[in-house]
Amino acid sequence: MKQIFIAAGLLLSSYLPAQELYVFTEPASNMPAKSIGVKQSAKWLNNQMSGRTESRHTSEIMFGVNKNLMVHGAVTFSDMYSSNMRAESYRAYAKYRFITIDGMYSHFRMAAFAEASKSRNKPHYDELSLEGDQTGVQAGVIATQLLHKLAISTTLSLTESLQEGRSAPGPKPVPYRAFNYSLSAGYLLFPKKYTSYEQTNLNLYVELLGQRTYDKKRYFVDLAPAAQLIFNSQAKLNLGYRFQLGSDMMRMADRSWLVSFEWLFLNAFK
Repeated sequence: MKQIFIAAGLLLSSYLPAQELYVFTEPASNMPAKSIGVKQSAKWLNNQMSGRTESRHTSEIMFGVNKNLMVHGAVTFSDMYSSNMRAESYRAYAKYRFITIDGMYSHFRMAAFAEASKSRNKPHYDELSLEGDQTGVQAGVIATQLLHKLAISTTLSLTESLQEGRSAPGPKPVPYRAFNYSLSAGYLLFPKKYTSYEQTNLNLYVELLGQRTYDKKRYFVDLAPAAQLIFNSQAKLNLGYRFQLGSDMMRMADRSWLVSFEWLFLNAFK
């Protein structure tokens, strides 16, 4: 019985700030230490060049190494660059939290992250993305502020595409370097008051996502509203819609849908 109460306490302490579990970006906070998470995501879009509805499916595993460090590994499958669904890319991600300031109903976090991706796709578009589109590396910082039921977060990062043609002489057909930024807000709508870790949470999000490339001066700015359900403080179901506010890039699509499901295993390893 004592172990059950301890587990319940861990679940509550891990998921009380649920409104910063963003759908399209990562917060500065980490998943609980010694935990493992598994996540399956699906993204759909209408390719502006082919006219087809295409999809990408991502399988991800996450490790809470300790309270400050977490690492991810992911593989993607898609038909976005081929006529049939195929294995597309794999990537690794690590995030280290280096500032923690806690209050009664608030906290502030800052973290640094790095990511590397290997993709079989050829560069066709101006937009740089390591979700499966390109081979490359990315690094940046995240700052997240929780204020009771509202959480606000910003991310600043640099992406370097390592696709073929990067070192070729002469003008480049696509960009290879970009600055990325985001501003995310999340609000805990339900429950109004916590009485049990078994309560279902409903969180609403809106995220501003942007990119500016350096070698070819191109940009985009997107808006992404989303809703999230958390069950038993352990499982998350996300639904998001991303659409373009402005851009002068050649992009695969200017809008997309995202659905994902995530399950957390607490105290999964020593």
